[in-house]
Amino acid sequence: MTEQERSQRITDLDALKVFTHPLRIRLYRALFTARTATASHLADQVDEAVSLVSYHLRKMAAHGFIVEAPEHGTDGRERWWKVSAERGFSFRSADFDDRPEGAAVLAQVTRQLLATRAERYEQYLDQQSAWPREWTNASFSSEFMPLLTAAELQQMAEEIGELMQRWTDRGRDAEDAGDTEGREHVAVQMYGFPYRP
Repeated sequence: MTEQERSQRITDLDALKVFTHPLRIRLYRALFTARTATASHLADQVDEAVSLVSYHLRKMAAHGFIVEAPEHGTDGRERWWKVSAERGFSFRSADFDDRPEGAAVLAQVTRQLLATRAERYEQYLDQQSAWPREWTNASFSSEFMPLLTAAELQQMAEEIGELMQRWTDRGRDAEDAGDTEGREHVAVQMYGFPYRP
C-alpha cells in the first residue's frame, strides 16, 4: 500500500468543503473507528435519521473520503461503507492560501474539527468517574511551550505523526488478530501553533 493510499491529503477546495458540516465530521470519525458500517449503524451512533446519514455519506463518497465495502454486505439491501485512506485525511494551509475563499473554508473546517474534538474531551470528563481507575490514571492532558523555528515545528509534527501512526498500527494489528481484550478506542489530540506571550 502506498503512502497516498494510507493517508489522503486534501488539496481541492470543494473536497475540503465537505467537512464544513459538523455531522460529516462525526460520521467520518464514527466510520473510521468502526472500520466498516452501514448508514443504519452510523445513524444510531450519531442519533440522526438514516436518510440524513445516507445523504451525508454520499457527499463524502463523491469526494473519495469513503468508499463502499461490498465485501461486508450479506443481503445486498444495505450499503456498507469504509474510509478510503487508512490514515484518514490531512490538509495544509499552504494549499488554500492563494484564494480568499480557501482561507475562509480552511478556518471553518478547522473550527469544526476543534469543536468536535473539544466535545469528545468534555464527554470523557463528564464520564470519567465511570471509567476504571487504570484508564483514568493512564489518561493525560499536557501542554508544552517550546521555543522553535517554523522548520522545527514542521519536523516535530512529522515525528509526532510517525509516533502516533506506530501506535495506531499496533492497535489495528491487534484488532485484526482478534486481540481486543482490555483495549479501548483512545483519542489523542495535539495542536502545535505559534503564539506570542
